[in-house]
Amino acid sequence: MIEEFNKYIFLNNLIKQGDKILLAVSGGIDSMVMAHLFLRRNHKEGIAHCNFSLRGQESDKDEELVRQFAADNNIPFYTIRFETKAYAKRNKLSIQMAARELRYNWFEEIRGKNGFDSVAVAHNLNDNIETLLINLIRGTGLAGMAGIKPLNNNIIRPMLFATRQEIQTYCDKNKIVFREDKSNADTKYTRNKIRHQVIPVIKEINPSVELTLNETAERFSGFNEIVSDYISQLKEKIGEEKEHIISFNISLLKTHLHNKAVIFELFKPYGVANAKLNDLIRVIDGKTGGQIITDTHRIIKNRKEIVVSEEAYMQETSYTISDINAFCIYPGISSARNVKITDTYEIPSDPHIACIDLQKISFPVLIRKWKPGDYFYPLGMKQKKKLSDYFIDNKYSRFDKETIFILESDGKIVWLIGDRIDDRFKITSSTKKGLLLKLKRKALIIKPVR
Repeated sequence: MIEEFNKYIFLNNLIKQGDKILLAVSGGIDSMVMAHLFLRRNHKEGIAHCNFSLRGQESDKDEELVRQFAADNNIPFYTIRFETKAYAKRNKLSIQMAARELRYNWFEEIRGKNGFDSVAVAHNLNDNIETLLINLIRGTGLAGMAGIKPLNNNIIRPMLFATRQEIQTYCDKNKIVFREDKSNADTKYTRNKIRHQVIPVIKEINPSVELTLNETAERFSGFNEIVSDYISQLKEKIGEEKEHIISFNISLLKTHLHNKAVIFELFKPYGVANAKLNDLIRVIDGKTGGQIITDTHRIIKNRKEIVVSEEAYMQETSYTISDINAFCIYPGISSARNVKITDTYEIPSDPHIACIDLQKISFPVLIRKWKPGDYFYPLGMKQKKKLSDYFIDNKYSRFDKETIFILESDGKIVWLIGDRIDDRFKITSSTKKGLLLKLKRKALIIKPVR
């Protein structure tokens, strides 16, 4: 197996000469065999072990086995104990997802602190085809059909070439000690159900199903690269990045509605799964204001655009600005400075720029979202106007109203950001100092110019 192991590493360019590799070793057969194979290569190595506190003394015995292996082979050893159940409950995750998140975050921390180039994990060929089947059953795009990648950022998987039976044979031949996780036999877990109940039935039809599905995953990986390039080019043509949002041109997007696969691949990064795909198409083809909410994003139709925004950003409600220099904390403002007002000073008319009488501003000021009951005196008017009425008169869409922010001083609206300042704060003949605020041209909170 060492020849196949070295060949797989070489063909997939997983390790360069002189690389320092951190081995993720659980104590199970796959990772112990991987650690044994790495001993036969000329690398500087470390071993990392996670104790997830899920199996009591069994977890502790796993840790002790790996610790002893590292000591016997003079390999630096890193370990950590997680309260996985508490973490899963706190973050509303399954135990499996919590353990995954905890271990990969920790692996990256150890890798960075100790100068390792990569983290090696011991997924094998059977893991790969199980993942492919799970993705297929749950509904997936091409990326899911491509299975597990041998290289993903700083994670390498040098055992993907080997079947579980080949690993067992190597283990027996070399008398490698390992510990069996009894939960691997529990079919309440989806992966185990696939492993113990589904694949044996498929093998009755095709005894070489592992190799067949692995070759299929490799082909889909190639298809995925082609499609990813196409989707990236398409996104550049019909989409525009705007800091925390991306907007898609409705007219151009509609030309692809007949092909659900294209729509799926375009919006998959924003949490659109198969179950929401038809809802998304109805939003694209529907009226302004239609929307869907995914786990990570809000997707809404705003006139001639489909606007995708990060949910966490949309929930941001206010920013306290202590002085002029602090305006930079607000993501929409590119610059803020004092200006001297003279008889020859020309006040900008661009709605992306506000020139305000600085002497009428009291710090700290507040940048916040509007709320019902807000009113201001639109520039040029001597009567106050409710923002809700102003929005109606100026044909604000639902999206415009949700994303507009205001600048407030002493409870008074100074500027409807990206649109109009309040008449009470305008530059007059008695103004000596002005506050000049400029917006980023692609800031989320700028009201579309009509």
